[in-house]
Amino acid sequence: MNQDELIQQFRSYLKKMTDYQSAIALLEWDARTHMPKKGIQGRSQAIATLSGEVFRMSVSDQMERFIEPLSVHVDSLDQVTRRLVEETKKTYDRSKKIPPERYEKFVALTSEAESIWADAREQNDFSMFAPYLEKIVEMTREFVDYWGYQEHPYNTLLDQYEEGMTVSVLDELFAGLRKDTVALLNQIETKPIPNTAILERYYDPEKQKAFSEFILREMGYDFDAGALDETAHPFATGIAAGDVRVTTHYYPHFFNAAIFGSIHEGGHALYEQGISVELIGTPLHTGTSMGIHESQSRFWENIIGRSYEFWQCYYGDLQKYFPEALSDVTLDQFYAAINTVRSSLIRIEADEVTYNLHIMLRYELEKRLIAGELAVKDLPEIWRESMKTNLGIVPSTDAEGVLQDVHWSGGMFGYFPSYALGNIYAAQFTRALERDLPDFRDRIRHGRLHEIRQWLGQNIHQYGALLKPAEILRQATGETIDAQPLVAYFKQKFSQLYHL
Repeated sequence: MNQDELIQQFRSYLKKMTDYQSAIALLEWDARTHMPKKGIQGRSQAIATLSGEVFRMSVSDQMERFIEPLSVHVDSLDQVTRRLVEETKKTYDRSKKIPPERYEKFVALTSEAESIWADAREQNDFSMFAPYLEKIVEMTREFVDYWGYQEHPYNTLLDQYEEGMTVSVLDELFAGLRKDTVALLNQIETKPIPNTAILERYYDPEKQKAFSEFILREMGYDFDAGALDETAHPFATGIAAGDVRVTTHYYPHFFNAAIFGSIHEGGHALYEQGISVELIGTPLHTGTSMGIHESQSRFWENIIGRSYEFWQCYYGDLQKYFPEALSDVTLDQFYAAINTVRSSLIRIEADEVTYNLHIMLRYELEKRLIAGELAVKDLPEIWRESMKTNLGIVPSTDAEGVLQDVHWSGGMFGYFPSYALGNIYAAQFTRALERDLPDFRDRIRHGRLHEIRQWLGQNIHQYGALLKPAEILRQATGETIDAQPLVAYFKQKFSQLYHL
């Protein structure tokens, strides 16, 4: 068989794996949005079976027969095939070390655990979820032992979400960001808090949905290639090419959650919808990392969606949707309210400045769990202590504390740092945008969001996972990862808001 024939068969094999993963994604989306509770076990088993098949294909003798000869001649391959070989070989080498039956058991466990977590959160009962989390942590540590690691066991998990990222890099990055954040917070805390009661008036959920759809369309989200649904914990998911769905959650007496949640998830979706068609049917038709993915959601949610210019354009529209709640509220009052900085219990409701402190808390706990330095049973109390240290407030319930996030139920250790990395990347991309489009702010003010989306598409979206995160960042900005643009953005924005 010549090389061209081998590549064609290799691509067909990957396409079959991608089709299985598309079916899994649809089952998971349905489980989180519409599935009845009694379907948990059956659905978990179906997902585990399909995931097990994908896993077996990824470590099969057939896969080895593809990647071994192609790896030898990797320099002669085109860019897409070269990257496909590199990624599949990395997955093969890592996954081959895990017995397939252990992986399938892990998938079934995490699929069931998510529903248990939702019930535990609703009932404010950590003891319901703890046994599942203990097994998830135990199996995650087992997998890390299979994979091996350098310097710290958490590095192996980090690399799955942000290729090349390490504990040593994050520790230094977060230490500097924490110092600058706390210094800014200390200044802000001396100033009066804006009136946020206007955000707690009655906002009809149906009108929230309508406005969310309106803003998503303004951003460029293609509803012919997606949908907006409701769920307890908002998320975006790519089912397949031409099917990228978003969810949000509507609170009648809290404005921020649904609107900014929709914008956030819309940022994820624009990324997925903007990937080059040349990558369809390959593992590269996805975001290159969770950090880059989060940079897109946080960029749209905060740098665009919470900017003064954005609401100069859209506040009049918002008032038409909610005349009773906002007819007596000026643009300046609304802008101050949605950008209020103060310590809060819930990560997804946190303001821009304090948000990264929530991530650092979770990062430190995850490191200790994976290193075997912290027991699951001690998490609620350690969480409360860490909240007091990091944010100066203490949750009164576990639903407001250790149970507030879904990620651990899915075994997603190493994911949380992606949110802070996303904020950092977003600020760096913004600086590059302002360099390339000097009238960037005017374009927002006049609703020319498609022009901003076009820049993102050309510099980030189209590449999918063809380029590594560091390559995307360097190509778009000319920089390596640096938290200082984010700090500078915070200082400029909130110094004006709070008259510092």
